[in-house]
Amino acid sequence: MQPVERAEYEGVDYAWVMQTTFVVTILVGAPAAALLSTLVTLDSWGARAAFAVRVGAPIWFITAVAVALYAKRAEAGDGGAGSDGGGEPDESDDGAGGDDGVDADDGADADDGVDADDTDDEAEKGD
Repeated sequence: MQPVERAEYEGVDYAWVMQTTFVVTILVGAPAAALLSTLVTLDSWGARAAFAVRVGAPIWFITAVAVALYAKRAEAGDGGAGSDGGGEPDESDDGAGGDDGVDADDGADADDGVDADDTDDEAEKGD
């Protein structure tokens, strides 16, 4: 059975930024748009939809920029990989597959997740 692959983020985790933007926009932006809608007369559904787009788009954009700047400054949403635990997955994987023939000091195979021995084994199976 193949081990589960893990992603290590360097910099901003944009998936976290998108998810956080969505949640914050719903929690903060929707009530703000509702309050602003009390200041104008919206006679039809078309006017209501146009108002929602005119007001919602800038709220969404401002929220997205603010969350992205926060994530960049605070390194938020990095999956918990801080300075104390950034290299642990690579270190624990060095001895995990002892029968694969990869030396612990050979960093090329450990970093890219592809073992040269695995490709050789697949070529022999095809023969």
